[in-house]
Amino acid sequence: MRFWRKPIFTDYRFLLIVWVSLALFVGVIRQLLHGLHGNYQIYKLVFFHFIDKVSLYPPPTAVMDSNHYGPLFGLIIAPFAVLPDLVGGTLWVLANVLLLFYAVYQLPLKRWQHAVIYWFCLNSLFVAVVNVQFNIAIAAIIVLSFTFLKKEKEGWAALLIMVGAFVKLYGIVGLSFFFFSKHKLRFVAWCAFWAVILFVLPMAFTSPDYIIAQYGEWFHSLVGKNNDNAFAVMQDISVFGMVRRVAGHPEWSNLPLLLVGLLAFGSTYLRFDKFRQEGFQLLMLASVLLFTVLFSTGSEQNTYLIAMVGVAVWFVIQPHPIKKWQWGMLAFVFIFTSMAPSDLFPRFLYKNYMQPYSLMAFPCLLVWIVIVYEMLFKQSKDYISRQ
Repeated sequence: MRFWRKPIFTDYRFLLIVWVSLALFVGVIRQLLHGLHGNYQIYKLVFFHFIDKVSLYPPPTAVMDSNHYGPLFGLIIAPFAVLPDLVGGTLWVLANVLLLFYAVYQLPLKRWQHAVIYWFCLNSLFVAVVNVQFNIAIAAIIVLSFTFLKKEKEGWAALLIMVGAFVKLYGIVGLSFFFFSKHKLRFVAWCAFWAVILFVLPMAFTSPDYIIAQYGEWFHSLVGKNNDNAFAVMQDISVFGMVRRVAGHPEWSNLPLLLVGLLAFGSTYLRFDKFRQEGFQLLMLASVLLFTVLFSTGSEQNTYLIAMVGVAVWFVIQPHPIKKWQWGMLAFVFIFTSMAPSDLFPRFLYKNYMQPYSLMAFPCLLVWIVIVYEMLFKQSKDYISRQ
């Protein structure tokens, strides 16, 4: 433990170098060895289909999955898609990584707490980077929407939430922080403003009829993906998938579990007397990050970077001394969720248990249950923050 207490491991410059090096190394080396990743090919096609005014949601082929991002994504990926693949793909990964690094840095925490989050999430970040995932940016959007609201920058918070919603829906969970805003009407007005702007903006580059039609196709693609996820081994690594696969009933409806999850999540808002306590607010952030992944049929191993940020936030704000069971839960999550897809995890366990039964969700579910309990019954003013 003394080795990890050296100042270099909490130095922001060193941590930034580690994260940037990971993005650059994986972005360049992976493309040189294996070519352009399929996910980035989909991203590029969104842009080219966008400017050609053809369907953004063609059916999947034997070599490429279909697109499930909103029409706005065509504009977001544009600066990268027009570059050579090696440059554009690498810069895309780097931009996502830098955004998440900045988001964590903005959290109202001490240096050592930031460092723990950076190191704890590093392996999950690697998995997401290898697969050129936009979920890195989604994690950043959720965290930044929280911090901007706390800093009374409602316009920026609303913009990020709406961007996340118009691109992948996940970003809409940022509205969960509504009650922490000191200027609620202003926040609502900004959300409405950005919703209109982002809905209309793609029309300026194409046409209203085309964009409206694409939103209709996007809806149908998401419905189809939701139905397909129940039978896809690499998808639905969620509470839904875990329960249905362990029980051996993939046809079971998600609705009962979703209602239980929403009831538990919503019950924490009954503690309105805690809304101004920073400890409670940070627990809510951790809960939102975990809930987003645990109760989504679209969750896959790459998506768990979002949940890892939530687990890390929960852990670093625990009152000192941190209890052994809390260390145990952190290790449990790291080994059986973060490390499970890696080559360091026993392949037999992963292929025969973790993957087919969606058990990567289980450790995170336990942490989320603990968070809900703490929000309902513990004195969150005692949690550690920068104040």
